[in-house]
Amino acid sequence: MNTWVIIPAKNEAHNIKIVVDSLMGKVDKVVVVDDGSSDDTSKLATLAGAIVLRHLVNRGYGAALVTGSDYAVSCGADVVIHFDADGQFEANDISRLVGALQLGVPSVALGSRFLGKVIDMPKLRYLTLKLAIIFTWIFSGIKLTDAHNGFRAFTSSAWQKFNFRQDLMAFSSEVIDEIKRCNVPWVEVPVTVRYTESSLKGSKQGKWPAAKIVRDLFFGRFVR
Repeated sequence: MNTWVIIPAKNEAHNIKIVVDSLMGKVDKVVVVDDGSSDDTSKLATLAGAIVLRHLVNRGYGAALVTGSDYAVSCGADVVIHFDADGQFEANDISRLVGALQLGVPSVALGSRFLGKVIDMPKLRYLTLKLAIIFTWIFSGIKLTDAHNGFRAFTSSAWQKFNFRQDLMAFSSEVIDEIKRCNVPWVEVPVTVRYTESSLKGSKQGKWPAAKIVRDLFFGRFVR
């Protein structure tokens, strides 16, 4: 299967080369979507061997993933994988997600840190994510063990069914909504998520990550 990884990145010069290097040899192509960075994110990603797409202005996490995923599918990708630039995910877990899709039944593989391994998660983040699971179950009818995980994989046929409108972090909630709306078969896969000082301060997490997860769950559900 022709497998492409999409990495949304804004001002991730301190992490991006390490992350891209970790993926090389494990997938066919790595695409970094530079979402309006003011540092050397694009340059370092290119030097590491990634294909780099650029948003001239910051459009948001969801918009970057749509840009990269649409590009990958248009270039013939069979599987599109979403992967963060902040170093929280393990590249070795990609084989688990791709392997789940090769079973022929699920079209989407959703990473779950609570089925896998969580390292050094702040207590407030843990509580917020557990509440997000309940919120998602109530409003989507889909019962997950991890409702706000950015590590996920799609077959190209599944990706092309979806209609995303959320450009920001609410995209994560919208993914679940679209799976439900399109009746796409899915599976959760154990993954490792590692919290570090660098990742917690990254642009994707922001200053108040727990509050932003709550905000994005609300907007993802009620503002579309």
